[in-house]
Formats: sequence, structure tokens, C-alpha cells
Amino acid sequence: MMNSYSENSPVVLLVEDEPLVRMAAADDLQEAGFHVLEASNADVALAVLEACSDDVQVLFTDVDMPGSMNGLDLARNVQQRWPHISLLISSGYHRPQQAQLPRTGCFLTKPYCSDDVVHKIRTLVRSH
Repeated sequence: MMNSYSENSPVVLLVEDEPLVRMAAADDLQEAGFHVLEASNADVALAVLEACSDDVQVLFTDVDMPGSMNGLDLARNVQQRWPHISLLISSGYHRPQQAQLPRTGCFLTKPYCSDDVVHKIRTLVRSH
């Protein structure tokens, strides 16, 4: 099976429970040259990571979502289990204190500009 993305494309796991927000963010990231894996909640995201964590370079997650854990808990879990994955956390409702973020986590307030997301993810990929 041929991949529809360049082997050099950074892989981003996008975790967002709102389908339209997820679709728009995925489109923006793909247009910027990223390969995007999508998950609707933390449980799905963990299943994706169990299958292909070596490929994922950045987790981009919303904080508020249904399921067994929120985005902050997911980010902490990912940091412990897969420390090579950079973390970008977003919310329109909560502004976590730096102490609440995983050590390697960055925060972006919603609504966000797609250029800001792309810039932050490119910075995370370069710095890791």
C-alpha cells in the first residue's frame, strides 16, 4: 500500500471530539505538509499510538472531550509512555497553568489561527 504522503512528512496525531473542528484542523495541517492521524477522543488516540507510536512526532489535542480522560491526562500519559512525542494542547474553555501542563507541553488557546498551529507544530518538530 502506497502512502499518500512523503516519507519525510512529520506525523501529527490530532485529537478533537468536534468533527468539524477536527476536519478543518486536519485539512490545514495536511496542506502545510504534515501527515495527519485523527482521533475523536483519548481512548481512540491511545489505540492509534499503540499501533504506530514510532511514526507520530506530535500529539495535538483538545482538553475537553468525552471518554476516559481529557486532553491534559492524555498528554501526560503520552509523555510517560512515548517521550519522543511532542505535545500541543488546546482549549477554548480552560487555560491551564504551566504546572498543569506536561513538562514538554505547549498550550494554544482556541479559537486558533491555522498559521499559529502550523508554526507551533513545525517548531516542536524541529526542537525534538
